[in-house]
Amino acid sequence: MKIEHVALWTTNLEKMKEFYITYFDATANELYENKTKGFTSYFLSFADGARLEIMSRTDVTGQLSGENLGWAHIAISTGTKEAVDELTEKLRQDGFEIAGEPRMTGDGYYESVVLDPEGNRIEITW
Repeated sequence: MKIEHVALWTTNLEKMKEFYITYFDATANELYENKTKGFTSYFLSFADGARLEIMSRTDVTGQLSGENLGWAHIAISTGTKEAVDELTEKLRQDGFEIAGEPRMTGDGYYESVVLDPEGNRIEITW
């Protein structure tokens, strides 16, 4: 078995789509819209076949802040330590919050942590 995709609620579908396309080389399908339910979404595909569905619905408006129970982060591998450092610096220069500086973790990852436009944690790993 494999995880087919994960999904993320968002308040700004277009901004989130552009973030993942620009910084993580995702490609997006055409916008899906169900006007009856007030629902819209994109599937973002990554080179290795992983997919992230970003979704918006008119009645989903609450936002938690900080760390909470449930999904904690998504980890995206760049392939090299240098690419982790370069992408982290590009995100910092473009105004995104770096929640964890590049480092070697106790469980063997070289990673940094950035917050996407809506505060979701992304581990950038090699």
